[in-house]
Amino acid sequence: MTQQIPSTEPDLSGVRNFRDVGGLPTVDGRRVRHGVLFRSGHLAHATDEDAAFLSSLGLHTIFDFRNAADQKLEGPDVELPGVRNVNLPLSDPADGAEFWKMVRDGDLDQLRGILADGKGADRMIASYRTIVVERTAEHSQVVHALAEDSVPALMHCAAGKDRAGLSIAVTLLALGVERDAILDDYLKSNAKHRRYKVHRSGTSASAYSPEVMELLNPLFDARAEYLLAAIETIEKTWGGVDAYLEQGLGLTPETRGRLRERLLD
Repeated sequence: MTQQIPSTEPDLSGVRNFRDVGGLPTVDGRRVRHGVLFRSGHLAHATDEDAAFLSSLGLHTIFDFRNAADQKLEGPDVELPGVRNVNLPLSDPADGAEFWKMVRDGDLDQLRGILADGKGADRMIASYRTIVVERTAEHSQVVHALAEDSVPALMHCAAGKDRAGLSIAVTLLALGVERDAILDDYLKSNAKHRRYKVHRSGTSASAYSPEVMELLNPLFDARAEYLLAAIETIEKTWGGVDAYLEQGLGLTPETRGRLRERLLD
C-alpha cells in the first residue's frame, strides 16, 4: 500500500530539492497520485533523520542518474533497507570533464571565456537536446519499470534539476500531464532552499563573487527554455510526443495504460 504523505514538504537537512510529484493534472482530467513518484537531488549526504523519512515512503526503486564522476565527487547514496537502487547515468563522465573542472577551479577570466555572452545557457540547451535524443534506452527502461513494478519511485541526479528533471518530464508526458503543469513542476527547482550548493575550489570571497555567481547561474538554474528545447527536439525528431513514446521509447499503448493506472488517480 502506498503511503499518503502530507502536501507540505519535509524539512530534509541533507537532501535538496525533494518533492512529491503527486497532484499534477492530466489533459483528460485525472491527477498524478500522491506518494508514488518523487524527485530530489542526490542522497549521498542524507542524515539519519532524512534516511528515516525516505524509508517511511515505502519506496520500491531509486533511480540515480548520476555518472561515475558525480558519484566520486559527492559520494554514493545512503542505502535504504529493502529499496532497489538503479544507476542509469544520463551523461558521460568524459563529456565536458574539462568544462566542469573549469567551473570548479577556473578564475574569473576563464569563466568568462566559457560562460559569458550566453554560452552557459547555450550549453545547457544543447545538453537537454542531446539527452533526449541519445538516452532513449535509459528513459525507456525507467517508464517500463514504473509500468511494471517499480513504484513508489524516487528519481534523482546531482541537483535533481536537469537529468532527473528530464526523466520526470518524460514520465509526465507519458502520463498525459498538462504541459504547463510539467513546466511549473520543473521550475520549482529554482526555489532558494532547493538549489544545488555550488562548490568551487577557492575559499576566498573572489571564488564566489557576484560576477562569478552570475556567470554560473545558467548552469544551476532551471529555465523554461531548457525544458522547452527538449520537448521541441522530441517533436522535431519524432514528429510528436506520442510517436516519441512509441518509437523512441518502445512504449506500447498497453504498457502506457498500465503506467497510467499505477501512477494516476
